Amino acid sequence: MNDNWRGDGANEDPGSGPTVGARPASGPQLRNLMTAGLVLVGIVIAFFMARQALTSALLFIGILLALVLAHEAAHFATAKMFGIRVHEFGVGFPPKIWGKRFGETEYSVNWLPIGGFVRLEGEENPTGPRSLAGRPAWQRLIVLGAGAIINLILPVFLFAAALTIPHQEAEGRAVISEVIEGSPAATAGLLAGDVILEIQGRDAKNLVEASRYVRIYQGEVIDMTVRRDGEVITIPVQSRWNVPDGEGPTGITISPEAVNPLDGQAFTTTVALPPWESIPEGFRLTYDTMILARNQIISWFKGTSSPEFQGPVGIAQTTGEVASSADSRVGAISPLLELAALLSINLGVLNLLPLPMLDGGRMFFVAIRTLPGGKRITPEREAIVHLVGFIAFMALALVVTFIDISRIANGDSVFR
Repeated sequence: MNDNWRGDGANEDPGSGPTVGARPASGPQLRNLMTAGLVLVGIVIAFFMARQALTSALLFIGILLALVLAHEAAHFATAKMFGIRVHEFGVGFPPKIWGKRFGETEYSVNWLPIGGFVRLEGEENPTGPRSLAGRPAWQRLIVLGAGAIINLILPVFLFAAALTIPHQEAEGRAVISEVIEGSPAATAGLLAGDVILEIQGRDAKNLVEASRYVRIYQGEVIDMTVRRDGEVITIPVQSRWNVPDGEGPTGITISPEAVNPLDGQAFTTTVALPPWESIPEGFRLTYDTMILARNQIISWFKGTSSPEFQGPVGIAQTTGEVASSADSRVGAISPLLELAALLSINLGVLNLLPLPMLDGGRMFFVAIRTLPGGKRITPEREAIVHLVGFIAFMALALVVTFIDISRIANGDSVFR
């Protein structure tokens, strides 16, 4: 996702000319009013004809805006800290609805509510007196990397908030319902009926945690502590990378220890942790999620799984399904915060990748210029590389969006 839009601006004079709010009534303003009216009519129609889809879209936009604005605020704050001129801080993408200048920076609200941007002076061109490119390499790396770092820190508090708010958790431990013949579990001696107590010394208090721990330690021999016929035993078992279709890393099928006979689902209980417990747990969940993301990428390179992409439409559908699956509006807050934490981690990791157009790609060019023997790449050539990356990214986004819309049209859920 390209949530950054920063122009060179080395030779710009943002102080010349009135801001949008200072202009008299004009053609552009009239067009904005007409656009606003059409958007309002569209929202009203969508509300009555597709209320659930509208709710999903609004929830998704709200979450995405919050995450992207936190990302951009980090760029903004670090740029200001190093004396780099910030021409504009925008909410959404142009065309512009409203803008107001405070000091040397214009703050704007734009029509496309799918992100935000900061426009810094001279990102590639060092000729400006207060340009980003004219700063030492370590300052440029901090400014460019600050957004992704914030996106990797924010989940700690999102997970903590989700755990502090009353929410539902599954009761009962995971029990092994099947051991697949020839699997690592069968070789290690695990049996159907074993109740999983710990994995690598970590308390596996329910089925969700047992499944997550097995995948966190993928590629390792894990110590699985089980209860069998009243006896507690620890069995080493390999959590493999090469997973056959229909099997898990260890080759076991697990189910809840006790289920509700009416719906066959695990019993749940309402839990709310105090902050002194939820914040450390937020750190743990954030770290575990990053390890799971790393393992997923490793499995791609090993050829044991293939990447699965979701565009804005698919993520909006996920948001709506998460919200509607909760028992109440209050109960929906916790899973939505968890979803926001996952999206924030994805946004942070994505922006650190050394790909054109992304923050990681810009940091890569800084490193090339800084390393001994590094080549001097002209701003024009770097701009072309980022432009090609942007075009490729938008093409991929269109393909993924088409796939998402096709799946929704067929009535498929992202969870099946």
